[in-house]
Amino acid sequence: MPGGDMAKPLLGCPNADSDPNLASAPSSRTIGILGSGDFARSLSMRLVSSGFKVVVGSRNPKRNASLFPSAAEVIFQADAIKKSDILFVALFREHYTTLCDLSDELSGKILVDVSNNAEINHHRESNAEYLASLFPACTVVKGFNVISAWTLQSGPRDGNKQVLICCDNQEAKRAVAEIAHALGFTPADMGSLFSAREIENIPLRLLPAWKIPVFLALGLFLCFYTYNFIRQVLHPYIWDKKNKFYKIPVEVVNTTLPCVAYVMLSLVYLPGTLAAIFQLYHCTKYRRFPDWLDQWLQHRKQIGLLSFFCAALHALYSFCLPMRQSHRYLLLNEAVKQSTLGFAALVISTLHTLTYGWTRAFDENQYKFYLPPTFTLTLLVPCAVIVAKLCFCLPCLSQRLRLIRNGWERGRNIKFTCPRTSGEFSSGETSSTV
Repeated sequence: MPGGDMAKPLLGCPNADSDPNLASAPSSRTIGILGSGDFARSLSMRLVSSGFKVVVGSRNPKRNASLFPSAAEVIFQADAIKKSDILFVALFREHYTTLCDLSDELSGKILVDVSNNAEINHHRESNAEYLASLFPACTVVKGFNVISAWTLQSGPRDGNKQVLICCDNQEAKRAVAEIAHALGFTPADMGSLFSAREIENIPLRLLPAWKIPVFLALGLFLCFYTYNFIRQVLHPYIWDKKNKFYKIPVEVVNTTLPCVAYVMLSLVYLPGTLAAIFQLYHCTKYRRFPDWLDQWLQHRKQIGLLSFFCAALHALYSFCLPMRQSHRYLLLNEAVKQSTLGFAALVISTLHTLTYGWTRAFDENQYKFYLPPTFTLTLLVPCAVIVAKLCFCLPCLSQRLRLIRNGWERGRNIKFTCPRTSGEFSSGETSSTV
């Protein structure tokens, strides 16, 4: 979809260190806000704390003045429009027409549309495009709709830092980007105003970065649960005429959860291993990864957190079972957020699983319906990841991979400097000698 690429370069914004006049720029600019709702109040607080002069246009200034910071001037909409060239339209789409009587005052102004819809693609055109059609003499910029009122009050550290901006006018877009930058956010250029359709859908998407990891976790859980059900419940019922259906809600689930957590923890590190193989094969870091690998790399954090969640659920389920039944499945998975500790947890879990299942792997009674024990299936991916990681520790591969990630390419003579350590290439050695 046009303008929907989140990887576009950020808008260039002046730096206060390089431009001594930037520090005084906010105080010399007056920002107008049309509307007196929660978002307008939070936005005014953030603008005032960032050094801007703020005027709030309201249909009832006396009633709403107490809701805003004392430094913000709450006046009638017509007066607010006259005092500012940049106006944030904090109104619902249905209320845009109430501004039509002020079209002459709004002529030549920059209108920042911050609205969202109640559902995805609720209208054929975006709210920003609709606002632009009502006021053709104005320049409409879409932005700040992905920032919540809570984030505006708490600051960008407690929420999303990225402000998506789109507009047909580059100067207006840059002006709004400078405001976002002054508020502590990171402006991202999303292209023309047509991209507002995509931007307005973003807040309505349910768990946009979690959909693939959640479906992956559910799929693994279903597979392992079915596998454990066949081995622990169905096999005794058919083979020995024993009714063990009581295991379904607790024990089968408790056997499944650590399997899912273990495999998902290994899936956090598998894409990094595949990326290293890809770079070694092509001898460059500038070749784009395949889309499936690129998506996998971007979802590693969510996969790791879901792995920890499954391990935590397993710990809770273990209280429902005797310790002798639950201790064997415990996973040391508390450190998924840290790459080194997370990989250590993966190694320890693998050693634990191997120690637990070494004798059972050669026991014929463990192969029910000729199906191997569950732990043997969970070992496949983790063992592959650990073996690959150990291979990359070999000097011949680790040095080559480090050079590639420092910019070396096969067939190109590029000089660069690497840290001088024992066993590494000396500073200034040409890449073509590798």
